[in-house]
Amino acid sequence: MSARNLGTELGSFLECFSCLLSHLAPPHPENAYLSWISKIQVNQPAVLRRAEQIQARRMVKKEWQAAWLLKAVTFIDLTTLSGDDTSSNVQRLCYKAKYPIREDLLKALNVHDKGLTTAAVCVYPARVCDAVKALKAAGSTIPVASVATGFPAGQTHLKTRLEEIRLAVEDGATEIDVVINRTLVLTGQWEALYDEIRQFRKACGEAHLKTILATGELGSLTNVYKASMIAMMAGSDFIKTSTGKETVNATFPVAIVMLRAIRDFFWKTGNKIGFKPAGGIRSAKDSLAWLSLIKEELGDEWLTPELFRIGASTLLSDIERQIYHHVTGRYAAYHDLPMS
Repeated sequence: MSARNLGTELGSFLECFSCLLSHLAPPHPENAYLSWISKIQVNQPAVLRRAEQIQARRMVKKEWQAAWLLKAVTFIDLTTLSGDDTSSNVQRLCYKAKYPIREDLLKALNVHDKGLTTAAVCVYPARVCDAVKALKAAGSTIPVASVATGFPAGQTHLKTRLEEIRLAVEDGATEIDVVINRTLVLTGQWEALYDEIRQFRKACGEAHLKTILATGELGSLTNVYKASMIAMMAGSDFIKTSTGKETVNATFPVAIVMLRAIRDFFWKTGNKIGFKPAGGIRSAKDSLAWLSLIKEELGDEWLTPELFRIGASTLLSDIERQIYHHVTGRYAAYHDLPMS
């Protein structure tokens, strides 16, 4: 899509963009950059129209649906973020991540030898050691992701949040899902947000940084775009919609704005940033809609675990039920499928 057409849909995003992104090397954005950020406005009616188009579209059926659902499995960050998490349920989660679909179902589809797994497992920092140990015992190289920085509210002291990242990395996490301080967005403190995420980036070391925007608490789609751009400028490998704990989590309007920000950033820098919707994605049908959105907005090259993830705890169960129905012609009872 041309910059002119993009402007029609989402407003004048590219104003001063070349100037902004040609000076990303300095550790602090200059006043001109912040001035550009402050001028951004999202065309909300256009975004909502685009979201309605996505939701109204018919999904793929039969063999194509089964293939897409199996592909969706490979994008899942299989997650447990509960107060009653124990080493045993983390171990079970890791086993499910390595063997997400029953082997007899995979054999029926002739994909049993493809090494199908989820993209990662995601746990609290205190459970990282349990996950690393369980995956090692299973002979799996699935990455371990850890939430951090005072998840889900992000309201602890910065020093504490940074130490939480370092400890999770020391325990073996190779991906860190951080939460931003929403106050900085709501009060327009963009330089402070940039500085904070830069410190998260440094604390992660070699680990991938996935920045959670908690979009349901940012107040507007314009703020979502601004926060997305700041997060990418500061070195995030992924931008993520939600913690899953907010009242409003991953929605298509929010996703469209974030994906357009990713596309703008790629056009101007050549850097591909990943996208992770999370929160409220529970059904197989939901996952197909998200894959379709990524394919249309960013293209097939983003349909890889290196650039697209789905944060979910119950989605895999419904996908497996749909695969079971495709193979057998009937829906499985819950006791017919291994628990995740």
